[in-house]
Amino acid sequence: MEEIIETTKKKALIDIVRLVQKRGLKGKLGDWKAFLNSYDKKFGSNLSDPSKRSHEVLAAFLKTFHDQEHLKFLSNIMQQHSNKEVMVQLKDKAHDSPEQRLVQETLQNPSYPLDYSFKPLNEGWEVINLKDMNKAIKYTSMVAIDCEMVRCVDGTEALVEVCVVDRNLQVKLHERVRPDKAIADYRTDITGVSSQDLEGVTCSLADIQESMKKLLSDGTILVGHGLYNDLRVLKLDHVKVIDTSYIFQSLDGPIHRRPSLSSLCKAVLGDDVREKGATHSCLDDACAAMKLVLAKIKLGVDRVIPLIEEPIPESEMAKLLLHGIPTSVKSEELHSVLPGDFTIQLKNSKKGRGEKYSAFAIFKNPREALQAYENVQGSQEKDTAQRPQKLVKFKLGTGKTASLLVRKMAPDGHDQIPSKRALEVDNDAFDVSKKAKTGPNSNDTDIAALKKEIEALNQQLKEKDMLIESLQKQLKQNDVGISKLHNKMVTPKK
Repeated sequence: MEEIIETTKKKALIDIVRLVQKRGLKGKLGDWKAFLNSYDKKFGSNLSDPSKRSHEVLAAFLKTFHDQEHLKFLSNIMQQHSNKEVMVQLKDKAHDSPEQRLVQETLQNPSYPLDYSFKPLNEGWEVINLKDMNKAIKYTSMVAIDCEMVRCVDGTEALVEVCVVDRNLQVKLHERVRPDKAIADYRTDITGVSSQDLEGVTCSLADIQESMKKLLSDGTILVGHGLYNDLRVLKLDHVKVIDTSYIFQSLDGPIHRRPSLSSLCKAVLGDDVREKGATHSCLDDACAAMKLVLAKIKLGVDRVIPLIEEPIPESEMAKLLLHGIPTSVKSEELHSVLPGDFTIQLKNSKKGRGEKYSAFAIFKNPREALQAYENVQGSQEKDTAQRPQKLVKFKLGTGKTASLLVRKMAPDGHDQIPSKRALEVDNDAFDVSKKAKTGPNSNDTDIAALKKEIEALNQQLKEKDMLIESLQKQLKQNDVGISKLHNKMVTPKK
């Protein structure tokens, strides 16, 4: 540890000492100011700004820490600073290998700073220590990973299964993991894991972290789809990554929505992630991510692989996504935040954001969803895929203020509100299509109401057309009158 401290640059040491101060940590000679009073009899704590102190003094203070928990904390910070330097080199340096260029493309993606902004200083986090920096930067070995997560009773996510495959799709690691917290939802439809599957399982998150450190410490590239979700639940910070949700583009430039793993496999590989009817498998997903990267390398890193952005179904457009919801806010309370008549559906997702969750507000039709979005009070912004969202602040029953984000399901211009031609449909045709969509259990009252709404809109359009025709006739009459007047003015008198 002392050797690492000595080789760490002064700027990094200054940041570390400030963080130690902020956390109130104490070494053998006490906190930072107590150390200065003991170490420097001349100035003592009168000169306590770390940036005003020499590398020697900063290093001497950090060497006073011997508690294992403190040493682990300091080691993580130093390794994180070291990895930042590696990241700068990876971004700025032109590399010959296609693998390194895909790493570079991931690091330079506009979404990377937000998605990968981990804070691996909390308990349980590990920062991958690259043994030889120069070799690690050039190393092109790759492994792909996929993780399954369950939701715990405290609202956080926990790892329940992990699979890692190499370039040849050979399994390097495949384990079920027993979370150290009580599980509220196994999400079996997504994870494929039930409570029975964990009977007798003793593997822990710490065991998986040790295995991952052995796999990655030589500079091996970690591949995954939405990889930041996997790293977050693994509590791992690794600098050399390729995210398949970042490295593919549509013909018109970056796609509006991040492509799903399934849609990428269909477009790039011409195949589904797994056979229809097959149960979910993180082995399939890890292999799919590796196959996508290998296909990108084979076809050419600079070549744009055409991806077709599938239209958003009408059923999806009838939803609004509520995300960043504090777990202290019960789902029933969301009805007081968002206007309109809707039902709440909790979102089952691999994404884990600590003590927050997501849900869908499901309306009767896209028009009501759009109206609710327009009416909700909040500051307008956009997410990383350029979809409009609003930051909404509200008061809880306890009197405390909370906030969440309300997001539309598509970027502006993709709202799919019926056009004039779409509204002018034959009523009998409407009945048939509506019955086909809704099935025998549909609410006839809703259909009748919607038919009336369409009829009213058609009537409004007809009235507007009649008004336009009337104005056009009036203009023609005016033109005739102006023409006659002009002829009188220009015709010479005899």
